[in-house]
Amino acid sequence: MRLEARLVQSRHRDLLRAVGDEVRRLRFDAGLSQRAVAASAGVAQSHLSRIEAGDAEPGLEVMLRLARVLGADLSVRLFPNAGPAIHDRISVPMTDGFLRVLSPAWRRTLEVPVVRPVRGAIDLVLEHRSRADTIATEFQSQLRRVEQQVRWANQKADALASLPEQQGRRVCRLLVVRNTSAMREVARAASSVLATAYPASTAAAVRALTADEPWPGSAIVWMRLEGGAAELMEGSPRGVAVRR
Repeated sequence: MRLEARLVQSRHRDLLRAVGDEVRRLRFDAGLSQRAVAASAGVAQSHLSRIEAGDAEPGLEVMLRLARVLGADLSVRLFPNAGPAIHDRISVPMTDGFLRVLSPAWRRTLEVPVVRPVRGAIDLVLEHRSRADTIATEFQSQLRRVEQQVRWANQKADALASLPEQQGRRVCRLLVVRNTSAMREVARAASSVLATAYPASTAAAVRALTADEPWPGSAIVWMRLEGGAAELMEGSPRGVAVRR
């Protein structure tokens, strides 16, 4: 939660500065003083000054008043970014089971924040201790929109690769999915998309993760969940043709 709070606070500051910059730009373009805009909008000039400096958080009513005075429209939207921050309860045993069998050759860091070109957090980052391989790992117990998941994974991996500490390293993606009938059906229906996004062999990826064989590249691995415990499978489930 501390990580999430820091991400929210940082984004909050960025938005306040962006709003202030936009209000100031519109006021300058209109050739109006702070005093004139504040008086017409029915707000204190000191409050408008703090808004433009990014030091005050204006309510929607204040923003609507300022927009009317400045001849602008106000719009508030939510844009899809790098995926939801809330994980279902199945992700916890999946992560735990995965880490239990992971080779010591991999250095692991949970919930790694990224900010550019996309803002979000990667479930698990693996860095090989002796080879220049870094893996951006995402855990999914269900996939409803495969294309969206692939896009989010690509964006977060790109953001990870842009970090100074990752320069000179090969950053790949790993999708860890739960073996269920619904997930197998999704994988069969989207086999071409998944094979393109995760071209490496599942079996080769499992060996690289557990037995420290060379990392084959971006891949999908599967986990079965029984009695609350998750187990990493050696290959793809029977009937799933995505990179066995």
